[in-house]
Amino acid sequence: MDAEGPVAAKDARDARDAQDAWDRADLVGPTGAEQSAWQRRLWHFGYRPDTTGPLAVGLRERLVPPYTRPSPRLWSLLGIPPKAAHRVWRLAAWGGPLLVALVAGLLRFWKLDEPDAVIFDETYYAKDSWALINQGYEGAWPKDIDKTILSDPGSVLVPTDPGYVVHPPVGKWIIGLGEKMIGFEPLGWRFMVALLGTLSVLMLCRIGRRLFRSTFLGCLAGLLLAVDGLHFVMSRTALLDQVLMFFVLAAFGCLVVDRDRARARLAAALPVDEEGVLRPDASVARTLRLGWRPWRLAAGVMLGLAAGTKWNGLYIMAAFGLMTVLWDIGARRTAGAISPYAAVARRDLVPAFVSTVPVAIATYLASWSGWIFTDKGYFRNWAAEQDRLTGGGTWSWLPDWLRSLWHYETEVYKFHVGLSSPHTYESNPWSWLVLGRPVSYFYESPAPGTAGCPADAKEKCAQEVLALGTPLLWWAACFALLYVLWRWAFRRDWRAGAIACGVLAGWAPWLLYQERTIFLFYAVVFVPFLCLAVAMMLGAIMGPAGSSERRRTFGAVAAGVLVLLIVWNFIYFWPLYTGQAIPMDQWRNRMWLDTWV
Repeated sequence: MDAEGPVAAKDARDARDAQDAWDRADLVGPTGAEQSAWQRRLWHFGYRPDTTGPLAVGLRERLVPPYTRPSPRLWSLLGIPPKAAHRVWRLAAWGGPLLVALVAGLLRFWKLDEPDAVIFDETYYAKDSWALINQGYEGAWPKDIDKTILSDPGSVLVPTDPGYVVHPPVGKWIIGLGEKMIGFEPLGWRFMVALLGTLSVLMLCRIGRRLFRSTFLGCLAGLLLAVDGLHFVMSRTALLDQVLMFFVLAAFGCLVVDRDRARARLAAALPVDEEGVLRPDASVARTLRLGWRPWRLAAGVMLGLAAGTKWNGLYIMAAFGLMTVLWDIGARRTAGAISPYAAVARRDLVPAFVSTVPVAIATYLASWSGWIFTDKGYFRNWAAEQDRLTGGGTWSWLPDWLRSLWHYETEVYKFHVGLSSPHTYESNPWSWLVLGRPVSYFYESPAPGTAGCPADAKEKCAQEVLALGTPLLWWAACFALLYVLWRWAFRRDWRAGAIACGVLAGWAPWLLYQERTIFLFYAVVFVPFLCLAVAMMLGAIMGPAGSSERRRTFGAVAAGVLVLLIVWNFIYFWPLYTGQAIPMDQWRNRMWLDTWV
């Protein structure tokens, strides 16, 4: 029997235990005070803390885990000397995400103006955005104006009569910015959405890197987002949901950075013993004020912009607010607080609320500035008219614009709750994760020899833009979510809890409105979190730190095969994502489920 076998196995177990301690960080083990007392008692028997071995996961590492570095064996295999390897590792922190984002951008901006048509709900948002960016409020557009816009946009006048719209203005301001820069044409109204789609890939790479402490896993999550069909199609279509997704992801990223900064401040305030080892301190953990937290304020702004794009951003704001408070509780517990809930209630709860909710509300109101100051929007003068008819009321002391806006919002709420008109592509949210009913944004049947249809085709071709997630990615995500929930429930891994929170915050609220007309493309809001879940599962497949070389090799091959299959799946459905004309039999081959037709 090989004598090194048991030693290697023990080292692997020790490394896995260390990794688990980093992952759980603040949710396992005895309190800091108990650990310190236990270690002090063992000191009299010759105990000395191991500051070098794999089990030496100290308090500092639990509060601020280090980033993983590639194995020296990898650099030696690549022939890169240690100093150069260190520079490459540092450059990869931004170089890798930028490279993935570049690929995503090339895909999303390629022939962005095709189809040269007003597809699906672009008929609402492209025109409303053009009116908003030009006159500060949405207009009442005449019917059948789309053909004129496509053929001669310069002749189209912005209607001055106010239009009744049922979504806040942030997403339309952003779409309108692209129209202002490029023109009132498909490329103009899709440009900013494609830009935000590309930037979201970059953000996810960086968020994943910080979340997993691994540049590789962060870039892998971004790559998965880059090749997701739903995210891709939504990046090339002037709808609001992709804009909402961007601000939700940005808010999540701000909170993750804030978590790291807050825990670093706690670590800096804790005492260090005579051996230079950081020690927990109940008094510091209970009383320390974490001070100015700009990243949490930034998250409040992002959440306000999310709610100012679509109202379901409010549910996400509530979920993220609870999540960040729980993170503070975990941080103070790890630092040694005896009653971390009470400590957070005294020191963190009010600042957390003030830096998110009021900031988000102020941001939301600011987004209505065009409607407020132009004095011509729909329902803008409702309060003044009511005062004239009734002579004032209980709330007449409030500004008329605020009362008018409140009335507008209540009317919009009634519309959304009561929206139950049947639609060909409506779907139940329970079917979203398995892609039960995707939405066709555009469909035409060009004859052979026209619009890219091969001249030798035996029948008309199919030219479609289908808002369908990459099937293998989404079906893998179903298993990844189970793994994430298991990891959170049984290992108390905060990263798994954060990912699950992102998915549930974007998905679960729609389960409350199953009678309402809703669509699968609403799920784009939580697609980045599905990609994080799959990346986390792939990291587990590849094996934790300290695994044997054989285990790592088999894990890397299995994970690599899955990633390659997902990329191939995206390429296979590429014609349906970009509206390319393909023979009808090829289109039928891609209709894997009857509900996709």
